[in-house]
Amino acid sequence: MALAESILINLRVLLGADQVFTAPEDLIPYSFDGTAALQQMPAAVVFVRTTDQISELLKMANRDGLAVVTRGSGTGLSGGSLPSENCVVMCTVKMDRILELDRANLTLLVEPGVTTLQVSDAAVAAGLFYPPDPGSMKISTIGGNVAENSGGLRGLKYGVTRNYVMGMEVVLPEGQVMWLGNKCVKDVAGYSLKDVFVGSEGTLGVITKVLLRLIPKPKAKKTMVATFSAMDRAAEAVSAIIAAQIIPCTLEFLDRTTIHCVEDYAKIGLPLDCEALLLIESDGHPAVVAEEAEEMEAICRKLGAIEVRVAKDDEEANKLANARRSAFSALARVAPTTILEDATVPRSELAKMIRFVEVIARKYNLRIGTFGHMGDGNLHPTFLTDERNKDEMHRVELAFHEIFDEAIRLGGTITGEHGIGLAKKSFLPKFAGDAAMQVMRELRRALDPKRVLNPGKMFD
Repeated sequence: MALAESILINLRVLLGADQVFTAPEDLIPYSFDGTAALQQMPAAVVFVRTTDQISELLKMANRDGLAVVTRGSGTGLSGGSLPSENCVVMCTVKMDRILELDRANLTLLVEPGVTTLQVSDAAVAAGLFYPPDPGSMKISTIGGNVAENSGGLRGLKYGVTRNYVMGMEVVLPEGQVMWLGNKCVKDVAGYSLKDVFVGSEGTLGVITKVLLRLIPKPKAKKTMVATFSAMDRAAEAVSAIIAAQIIPCTLEFLDRTTIHCVEDYAKIGLPLDCEALLLIESDGHPAVVAEEAEEMEAICRKLGAIEVRVAKDDEEANKLANARRSAFSALARVAPTTILEDATVPRSELAKMIRFVEVIARKYNLRIGTFGHMGDGNLHPTFLTDERNKDEMHRVELAFHEIFDEAIRLGGTITGEHGIGLAKKSFLPKFAGDAAMQVMRELRRALDPKRVLNPGKMFD
């Protein structure tokens, strides 16, 4: 259904006629995000450039009964930025300024449309380091990273986006503007409201500025690849490394299917005669890096590694890391529909979970490539399927249910970094429980009584 002409006129007056789009050909690119098999056309797409514009737009939405879905680059994998019916998609990618780099306090202030790579590059240019590195970091925006609490390859040692957010400016659903946090390392005045908005998936407010924490750049790093003849042996090696109280920067896993797809895509010389591969990176003081690398190599060999190869230089190390980042893209070339999930379990349960995914693939006659951030228990079982095949998609859904149930049974979670969005909201009540669901619903109702922001996401 088209928006009333009076609403379109108000949007054009507020934002400029060239920033408001309603033609179907303009709306199609914003009718989906990175999530497979989900699509919904919005009523309009608008681009905002200032906090004031967002505030006025949300006031208008409350007055006129509009639904507003905030969107960055649309790389999300849970349908979190998917349009709702008759909504206005509010795109923040043009709010892309780096506002301040404060070397004295090790902070960076940015607008939400700045990409993760731009944040990383700005830190590097100042001799500093921003660790969060989601696989889509070249195009994902920091606003989306904060809204989804994105992780990445370095999450094991350095944590996720939440650990680097010191403050933010937020526009609440009724249009009020609020600043949360500051440059202080310690601050316990009142509730930690900024932590409420990190990971809120665009349902509680619109993030318009982010104050990020930077850290000193590691002095050295060493990257290695260990190959195994069985996936559970690789999982056992990960558990053993953590049990030995070694916390590498990166501890990534690829199964045979993913290895072959990545090598076919990236052609960097990955070993193909194995069932599983671990990409391991240690960073820090040169002496510590050397010691950790030696210990991890010994652990891998003790647990039956076929080969342990150390990258000869930074160029080779970067190629290996980029190959891992390309895993999703590489798998997506194999089948018409690629569904990437992120069941997460305690690291001690990794071998059990890996074996369970294999069993489920055989049970439902599905092709699954598994990779992920194994060092923090975050697995990405990736279903290579075809959404036009209704019978197969039904089997995929049944497989998801069993995988998520098993993750919960093992003390894990239904999502480690992708979020709930639309794709997983039916699983959230079982994981969270009645009391937590009630608290989340009451919080959302208090902040957004007219259900303006991102309706239908996370829960009804």
